[in-house]
Amino acid sequence: MSDEEETKFTVPSSLLKSLKDAEKSFLGGRRSSADELESAVRVFLELLRGFEELEFDGPCVTVFGSARFAEGHPYYEMGREVGRLLSEHGYAVMTGGGPGIMEAANRGAREAGGLSLGCNIQLPREQKPNQYLDRFVEFEHFFIRKVMLVKYSSAFIVLPGGFGTLDEAFEVITLMQTRKLDSFPVVALGGAYWDELAEFLTSTLVREGTISEADLDFITRAENPTHAVKCVVDACK
Repeated sequence: MSDEEETKFTVPSSLLKSLKDAEKSFLGGRRSSADELESAVRVFLELLRGFEELEFDGPCVTVFGSARFAEGHPYYEMGREVGRLLSEHGYAVMTGGGPGIMEAANRGAREAGGLSLGCNIQLPREQKPNQYLDRFVEFEHFFIRKVMLVKYSSAFIVLPGGFGTLDEAFEVITLMQTRKLDSFPVVALGGAYWDELAEFLTSTLVREGTISEADLDFITRAENPTHAVKCVVDACK
């Protein structure tokens, strides 16, 4: 048996069939020790499944953005162009695997012949994986999904989005700020969409001392998809 065969692990799908609503139950308050142990096992199995399914070679960039922008919207087309350019520069493109900007980035990567990856999430209003994924994993737990979106990437491009997009982007920045993660490019793309947030960071957070002015350097503003990808390529040389 080869070393690769010895270290390869497969999580039986039957062990994961009961994961629906597992995160809601887990976060619902104090439970019995047996229930907490069961949740710990489920989390472990979900992590293993993610590690196995997302085994690939080469550099990767994660693209964050809203699920609510449909084809034809300027932000959708921006995401599609980002995916295309990243693939042309040899990067795999990873997203949350859903519709909107996630679909756009995956679509651009697929159309350019690159590797298109998705980390989808089970939601009460089902978020189906988009049709432009070469490989995807569906997670029950948000925090495991976020681990996977960060773990394999050497840069992050943030397009316009809501709470989920901001949560993902600021978690990456927090990990770098606290030195839990090496410093990787975080590129904000979307023009005026980010202006008021940038002003808030400067005029409130920096002024009140909750972040330092140097912390603003974790975020790079890009003018267009070409500029965004150049920021990634230059930083990753």
